[in-house]
Amino acid sequence: MNEKIKILPQKQRVKQILAECEAVLQGHFQYASGLHGDMYINKDAIYPNTEMTSELCKLLARNFQAKNVQVVVGPQMGGVILSQLVAGHLTTMEHRNVWGVFAEKTEDDNLEFRRGYEQFVTGNNVLAVEDILNTGGSAKKLIQAIRDVGGNVIGLSAIVNRGNVKSEDIGGVPIKSLLDIDMNRWEPAVCPPCLNGIPLNTNVGHAPKNI
Repeated sequence: MNEKIKILPQKQRVKQILAECEAVLQGHFQYASGLHGDMYINKDAIYPNTEMTSELCKLLARNFQAKNVQVVVGPQMGGVILSQLVAGHLTTMEHRNVWGVFAEKTEDDNLEFRRGYEQFVTGNNVLAVEDILNTGGSAKKLIQAIRDVGGNVIGLSAIVNRGNVKSEDIGGVPIKSLLDIDMNRWEPAVCPPCLNGIPLNTNVGHAPKNI
């Protein structure tokens, strides 16, 4: 890797990675909350680039290095990749094995451990990982799932906090994000792109596909 890239400040490097992956989109989008905005972080554009994904995960791991993390947990789908890579980097950094597992969605849209993965969580210090924090709702469900099986959540490490999510929003655990982005959010009735007749992007985001 180019030495000039290595010495970039962390936030600048994260911005560069997002730009190179074409993950930051401008336009008219609907978020999971139902609100509209003019910017979207497309996390799915990051994961195909394995080198940059690994680099981001190394930064996520550094945020909780020497915190006695015993297992890293992410939510399916993207969190599966994050949990594995962050755990791998912590294993290398701390010269001991750190487990990486994931929680799966339930029919009522919560999260739970299957496949026997709860055995790695119960009684252990757990680092929760997320890619993009929007409202914090998904992260809160993940943390609750960890606590439900007796895991001790020591923190949440995220790539981007774009919803100004705070510790109290997710169950009172520390949040460390690589990048905080302040994004416009509007109710559809007062959304400037809507009022200007700009159609919603239906390729990414949560806009109905049949509009």
